Amino acid sequence: MFLGRYRHSLDKKGRLTIPARFRDLLREGAYLVQGFDRNLMVLTPPVFQKIYRRVNALSMTDPVARQLKRLIFSAASPVEVDTAGRILIPPYLREAVGLDGEAVVVGVGDYFEIWPPHDWDAQNALLQDAEANARRFAALDLSTGDDTPPAP
Repeated sequence: MFLGRYRHSLDKKGRLTIPARFRDLLREGAYLVQGFDRNLMVLTPPVFQKIYRRVNALSMTDPVARQLKRLIFSAASPVEVDTAGRILIPPYLREAVGLDGEAVVVGVGDYFEIWPPHDWDAQNALLQDAEANARRFAALDLSTGDDTPPAP
């Protein structure tokens, strides 16, 4: 599971050091895709395959499905962690999200995201608004209790 947040520098070639605790989960490689919030998403092969199957099953006659396919697959890039623990972020992906010099790596469970620091700071500010969070997440069932109904 990818958890936590880290700030790392990109070198001149566009390589980003991956947090040590994430590297073991990327032994099989990963896929780098453009995210939905001016960020990048790093997906393990099983997660990418699951998304691929679901998106590819959508009707190609649906214009929204075609846009989703273009967003995810046209910018997808397989990546491998090198011996120094880095991945190479292709120039077109760095440009797409405005990565230059520094990045914030954010664990989000099954995958992690890579953000330009300014955009992450704005996103994080939204996440710190308790009143907005109460409204935003009210419809989600985040119960930590047992799924078994109580005995009569």
